[in-house]
Amino acid sequence: MAERRQRARVQGGWAGTGASKARSAASKAPVASNLAPADPRPAWVRKDQPPTQKQFVFEKPSEVERRVPEAGVIDKPGVYELSKVPTGISRIHLIPGFIDSEQADWMFEQLLQDIPWGQRTHVRQDVSFEEPRLTSWYGELPYTYSRITMQPNPNWHPLLTMLKERIEKFTGYTFNSLLCNLYRNEKDSVDWHSDDEPSLGTNPVIASLSFGATRTFEMRKKPSPEENGDYTYVERLKIPLGHGTLLMMEGATQEDWQHRVPKEYHSRDARINLTFRIIYPEPDGVWK
Repeated sequence: MAERRQRARVQGGWAGTGASKARSAASKAPVASNLAPADPRPAWVRKDQPPTQKQFVFEKPSEVERRVPEAGVIDKPGVYELSKVPTGISRIHLIPGFIDSEQADWMFEQLLQDIPWGQRTHVRQDVSFEEPRLTSWYGELPYTYSRITMQPNPNWHPLLTMLKERIEKFTGYTFNSLLCNLYRNEKDSVDWHSDDEPSLGTNPVIASLSFGATRTFEMRKKPSPEENGDYTYVERLKIPLGHGTLLMMEGATQEDWQHRVPKEYHSRDARINLTFRIIYPEPDGVWK
């Protein structure tokens, strides 16, 4: 009897040990779960994670778009301040009909016939060419531009004297010289330039009186030093100068602007332009 109880204890102990091992194994068995097993490695070293997709979008650097400005048109009477810079105010005064049409007709015919028109020859880089217009000079002093000197001519035509006095009375300026230009047709012209010769002094006043066919007088502002002489983006103006029209250029206009009368594609009759000015003798007496 005692032997059976001892045998039972031994068997119970074995049985208990087996059950304990079974429970231990059961505790270590994987538990079904819908959660992924935790990975102790940091996220940045896990090979099973797809790399983050970064999208790079190229953006072209913004550039300041510069457009060639359209030329403005001045065709109404009035005083116009073109620009204001440290050198001063550039100003023009447009007076259409300064000479009425009937008077302008006979004046044009008389000037065309009586003025001693001539064509000057230029030499540039050993190449000579004739000016594409005819000119004549009046005044007690010589006038030099484009390296050619026009000799004094104190013998004013009476009609020119009368026109000079009429302009002086209207403007309050006194003029002592006159450059006459004859544009025979659409092929005659004058290229870009400023009337800024030393003999004209500082801020010269130019009175421009036109007779005959209307031609376009163009102006362009001189570029700033940063532009290195590039006229592409400068301000431009177009001014039709008709029969009997007076145009005054004052202030810093010659310092800060250029002007021209371009050739034209359409047929044009003759035009006479009288530019009254004030000439001073150069200090050293040398005309350049």
